[in-house]
Amino acid sequence: MAAADVLEYNEVFLEQKGSLVDGRLRLSRQNIVFKNSKTGKVDSVLASEVRDGVWRRVARGYGLKLQLHSGGLYKYDGFRESDFDRMSEFFRSNYQLELQEKDLCVKGWNWGTARFSGQLLSFDIGDQTAFEIPLTNVSQCTTGKNEVTLEFHQSDDAQVSLMEVRFYVPPSQEDGADPVEAFSQNVLSQADIIQATGDALCIFRELQCLTPRGRYDIRIYPTFLHLHGKTFDYKIPYTTVLRLFLLPHKDQRQMFFVISLDPPIKQGQTRYHFLILLFSKDDELSLTLNMSEEEVAKKFDGKLTRDMAGPLYEVVSRIMKSLVSRKITVPGNFVGNSGAHCISCSYKASSGLLYPLERGFIYVHKPPVHIRFDEISHVNFARGTTTTRSFDFEIETKQGGLYTFSSIEREEYGKLFDFVNAKKLNIKNRGMKESIKQTYDDYADSDDDQHDAYLEQVKAEGRIREETANDSDSGDESDESFNPGEEDEEVDEEYDSNAAGSSSSSQEDQSEDERAKKVPAKKPKIVKEKAPKKRSEGKKGKEKDPSAPKRPMSAYMLWLNANREKIKSDNPGISVTELSKKAGELWKAMSKEKKEEWDGKAVLAKKEYEKKMDDYRRSGKAEAFKKKDSPKKSKGKVEKTSSRTTSKSPVKGVNDSYKSKEFVSSDESSSGSEDSEKGATSSEDSGSD
Repeated sequence: MAAADVLEYNEVFLEQKGSLVDGRLRLSRQNIVFKNSKTGKVDSVLASEVRDGVWRRVARGYGLKLQLHSGGLYKYDGFRESDFDRMSEFFRSNYQLELQEKDLCVKGWNWGTARFSGQLLSFDIGDQTAFEIPLTNVSQCTTGKNEVTLEFHQSDDAQVSLMEVRFYVPPSQEDGADPVEAFSQNVLSQADIIQATGDALCIFRELQCLTPRGRYDIRIYPTFLHLHGKTFDYKIPYTTVLRLFLLPHKDQRQMFFVISLDPPIKQGQTRYHFLILLFSKDDELSLTLNMSEEEVAKKFDGKLTRDMAGPLYEVVSRIMKSLVSRKITVPGNFVGNSGAHCISCSYKASSGLLYPLERGFIYVHKPPVHIRFDEISHVNFARGTTTTRSFDFEIETKQGGLYTFSSIEREEYGKLFDFVNAKKLNIKNRGMKESIKQTYDDYADSDDDQHDAYLEQVKAEGRIREETANDSDSGDESDESFNPGEEDEEVDEEYDSNAAGSSSSSQEDQSEDERAKKVPAKKPKIVKEKAPKKRSEGKKGKEKDPSAPKRPMSAYMLWLNANREKIKSDNPGISVTELSKKAGELWKAMSKEKKEEWDGKAVLAKKEYEKKMDDYRRSGKAEAFKKKDSPKKSKGKVEKTSSRTTSKSPVKGVNDSYKSKEFVSSDESSSGSEDSEKGATSSEDSGSD
């Protein structure tokens, strides 16, 4: 079987400080590369550095352990048993190594032999290994009488962490070195314990730090960075630095220097994944490194000089770049509407700057966020929730995280869209691009008081809804009758001064009124009498009392008002008609339990309305408005009463049986039913309160 030139595994885990990090492993003739799926960090090992390869059964199936000539150690997990033959052949053909197959001891004994091999401490029982400890995970080593205690760095990604391990070291029978001290020195020689020995290469005094906030002295040591503040003190190994960013502020007078850390520095329960320094471009600095010129040339290979001068941000970034051996990321070709390489926006509760980079986005500064393009599932352009002068930019990652950058000026839309499109990111609402872009282009030169057709349409809908609600409340303010089954859309309202008289007299009065209104006379019809209203004076509309309480909304309308904006945001560009239809479908599909919540709110609103109506009636405003609204009496105390035709065939001798139930005689003319039969038509509106 011929060996492959390259082997790739997509679901492999690298052990780091007690946690398993998901990523991709690629083995080639030249090197072995692991890419962290979460951070994008790449760990590369030259094939020539590999000393041993061990295959064994582990937690997730089968694992691969690589031991380097330098003492370094890499452990990979997540392989299948069937991968052994292929990988063994690959090691034999490309690395000239035999992939050893070993099993771990599962006896559970706690007495054995401690062996040190480079950065690895293994505890063996017989010829088999019971467990192994990478010494780079050790944060502290303390000794006692016949005892050594190892403490470990903690990983935020590990659900369960190992805090410490104690070894009992029996006294030696031979005179000479203490075995406990020898054990401790073997551990400390490879442990990741930061000890500030010797002088710092250089010191930067009182630098402004945004995260963590404050002013710190920064001491640069060969292997770590020391932040010394008035309250807190941090030691940051260069091995934990993930990326470096140098970003110009939007005001063009300041610079951000961002250091991405993994694992983060800790302050109590707070984790800082980013160290952000703020510099003024005008600050200059001259310094001399605490090294000889020969040492500088040998260590930094011409990247640094012993004497350095220039802008403060440039000196700091150059030194950090050389010590960390990481490239500094700067903004790419994106230029916003203001001419800067960033966009002003808000994230969560704070405002900041969003920088579109060549391989991702970074937001500074509270909280800092870095999102790589290869972890983005899709992006979305959304209309601003508070004003049409801005929009929101949403980023959803493949892990399900959602980042919303809001309050972006509409002038930035075109350039940001073109940038995202050029990077070939998946745009969720790409189909809406033209309509949204046209919307913001139309607003480009307008003022705040611009005409918004969509807003006007919504307002019109609200007015129609309010008028409908007021019309349905007419029974509280007038005595207009409502008789189901007797309504006729083609029937005109007629006014009669003597509804109880003969049909001929009714016809005469009707004709006179109709001539006054310039309406052709109609056939005499059976009529029902009504109390006088202002319509007799020629006014078509019904006047409403502005001080009267408004009728309460139904459960559906309460729910719709609360969810209207959410429906709009979930369905960009939806029309008013489509919105109403969509809302009806959502309401219909809603569970009974959720509807009961809104039914309860509607009941409370109705009770509140009834309480307000009682107060309104007691105040006398209702009676005062009705008197004001009623037509004034004539000297003869004879008024025309409204009547509605209920039959198309003429009937002679209309009697009292056709009188409206709502006809009530006034105190001045009421003398029982006899007065009514005699045609006394003077009446007052008693209302329907």
